[in-house]
Amino acid sequence: MKKIIVFASGSGTNAENIIKYFAASKIANVVSVFTNNASAKVIERAKNHQIPVEIFSKNELLDRNVLQKIQEIDPDLIVLAGFLLKFPENIIEQYPNKIINIHPALLPNYGGKGMYGMHIHRAIINNKEKETGISIHYVNENYDEGGIIFQQNIALTDDDTPETVAEKIHELEQKHFPEIIQTILEQ
Repeated sequence: MKKIIVFASGSGTNAENIIKYFAASKIANVVSVFTNNASAKVIERAKNHQIPVEIFSKNELLDRNVLQKIQEIDPDLIVLAGFLLKFPENIIEQYPNKIINIHPALLPNYGGKGMYGMHIHRAIINNKEKETGISIHYVNENYDEGGIIFQQNIALTDDDTPETVAEKIHELEQKHFPEIIQTILEQ
């Protein structure tokens, strides 16, 4: 059975979706959730599914503390699902092509530091984009610049707001993220 660690900073809807998707899987299971936010809703979601949670500070992420905990688990894949901190190079070096992220836009557009959540959706509406989507990519030392694994676009209308864009993106994430994780683990 392959092991997945999920990193999340917020509400944890994608993390919970991944946990549920793999709960009955014969391929993999989510074995731990890591978060840098002691008040994140993802903690409650993980505990509701009896998934252990590691809470850490930014400093602990940057020193060897978090890497050590990851190494103890020895995951087959590390999944960033709404994780807002830059992922440290020492972990990336230890797990090349085993760390993936989901981004709520069609990279390379609307990527980089500070581009997450509603910031992206507002920018897309302000720029009168005709489409947006999701990108699932490998994580490297730069925000949102790792090799793209999968993208799915969705059309926008003149009536769309940042909130309706967020809903459309959430639907794409919920449908595609677990499926792409499974595909990667089956390779």
